[in-house]
Amino acid sequence: MYDIVRISGDGIGPEITDSVCRILETAKVQINWIDARAGEAVFNETGNPLPDETIEAIKKYRLVLKGPLTTPVGAGFRSINVALRQKFDLYSNIRPAKSVPNVDSNFRGVDLVMFRENTQGLYIGKEHWVDEEKTHAESIAVVTEGASEKIITAAFEYAKKYNRKKVTLVHKANILKLTTGLFLKVGQRVAKDYPDIEFQDLIVDNMAMQMVINPSQFDVIVTTNLFGDILSDLASGLVGGLGVTGAANIGDDAAMFEAVHGSAPDIAGQNKANPIAMLFSALMMLEHLGEHRIAEKIRSAVYAVLQDHKVDCTKDIGGEGTTKSFTDAVCNILKD
Repeated sequence: MYDIVRISGDGIGPEITDSVCRILETAKVQINWIDARAGEAVFNETGNPLPDETIEAIKKYRLVLKGPLTTPVGAGFRSINVALRQKFDLYSNIRPAKSVPNVDSNFRGVDLVMFRENTQGLYIGKEHWVDEEKTHAESIAVVTEGASEKIITAAFEYAKKYNRKKVTLVHKANILKLTTGLFLKVGQRVAKDYPDIEFQDLIVDNMAMQMVINPSQFDVIVTTNLFGDILSDLASGLVGGLGVTGAANIGDDAAMFEAVHGSAPDIAGQNKANPIAMLFSALMMLEHLGEHRIAEKIRSAVYAVLQDHKVDCTKDIGGEGTTKSFTDAVCNILKD
């Protein structure tokens, strides 16, 4: 029995969370859910988008499944997601992008994994106005040797564990010589400890071009925070969008798995939401726990629904169904 904090989130979050939990239950995953709250809905009730009791629950159980959150305007947080990642030092943001059956895309055979440093770069929020008239703003990016080594090592360890053949480090060291230059230098050093894994480095603008020319040339990718934020969404676009890609945020002693798409308040409560991204995030959680067999069984059921029962899928991925019909279809396969 696993004790896992469950944050359903805002908008469509409760619907897709319920769908995922039902699928996990049907697959006989033994989970004791500890419900906690964050986001706009709890802010409207309490004035705090990230309540202390939620922080305490995560501190205690160290494992979270989280739906999409809306950060309220004027709530004191640039992003609740960023706050959680920094609070628990979830330095590895891991975003697989893999082609799935019967989902429209310009590419086939994409199977890459993005490792994004999650706690530094421009996302630390060190910004200020230079002048009183607020016509000149500056932002500071922080890159340290220690944080760089942790994320790059995590990428190589993942490649080693899952028999991946290549790690590509993305940087802008030709211009940002100190920050991303340091990241590249650390990557070159770490790569020497993994002689059986091919290592390459690419400048970020070239990387973006190469990803849309031939994404199948890439395997594991590791980069800094801002570049990773942009390139991971680009990677999702190669396989059908944010609705079919999961995400994990992993540190040394805590992990959070989340749907990275928005809360879609315009369709909330209408049984239209696609739960696949949230479900794939949950499968990453199962793999993190060592439950590879169950994760693969559920993934195979999802692929079967996409391939043979697409009428049960939601409209955003070309089906005619609903959140419930998709969930029912996956559960029916798992019961067989």
